[in-house]
Amino acid sequence: MPDPLIQKVDCIHVEVPDLETGLAFYRDRLGHELMWRAEESAGLRMADGESEIVLNAGSWDKWKTDLLVESAEAAANQFVEAGGVVVQGPFDIAIGKAVVVRDPWENIFVLLDTSNGHLATDSDMNVVGIESRTSATKSSQIRET
Repeated sequence: MPDPLIQKVDCIHVEVPDLETGLAFYRDRLGHELMWRAEESAGLRMADGESEIVLNAGSWDKWKTDLLVESAEAAANQFVEAGGVVVQGPFDIAIGKAVVVRDPWENIFVLLDTSNGHLATDSDMNVVGIESRTSATKSSQIRET
């Protein structure tokens, strides 16, 4: 039996009409701490401290659950070998790579890795770049996730 492919739930996506309305509910009323914020999305910390609720305003793809893996490309290969299908990707995202997969029962997931690092934020939690996995240096290059 192989080692487990999925490391953890990275985030769940929640569509909101606009960020302020979503933040008023999930942050202010439900108590989830703001981890990061971009123009049309924001990440809020779940109680486990690592998983996120990502609020999406504007036009976003409908994929709802992101699962963290060591390598998106290797995970895609293993998923296909196990009987799943790659729907899209692998493709670059700000923090690494992602692939959209479908299992034999039509469930769709995003498998992603953090090979580039993690989102870096300023004191107001606005995304300002990528913090490398190997250093605390912030990059100003942000690609759409």
